[in-house]
Amino acid sequence: MRTLCASTLIGELFVIGFAGLVAMKDPDLSTATVWTVSGIAMFLCLVLCGMVTRPGGIVLGWALQIALIASGVVVPSMFLLGAVFAALWWASVHYGRKIDEAKTRFAAQAAENSPSGV
Repeated sequence: MRTLCASTLIGELFVIGFAGLVAMKDPDLSTATVWTVSGIAMFLCLVLCGMVTRPGGIVLGWALQIALIASGVVVPSMFLLGAVFAALWWASVHYGRKIDEAKTRFAAQAAENSPSGV
């Protein structure tokens, strides 16, 4: 699960950076505000890559997905991109757990079938 979720978060990091570049074109937003918000979101993506398997990591990932969708208020294309990344996040969590369960099952079967002295 960690690999899939971390890959999604790294993709989001780049999308947030590019969205920051688009948001800078808005004359109502200061450059400092845009890059403070974008920088914090990008930093959270990096931190969450390491926190995915810890308690609360998945929940914080969902909070980031909601914030990404909400950023569509400033950059309208983020409504679509945020929804796409929320779907990717769901798939990463869902299928990542299935993969982890399968790995555990296969490891248990391998341990059962291996000679006890090896």
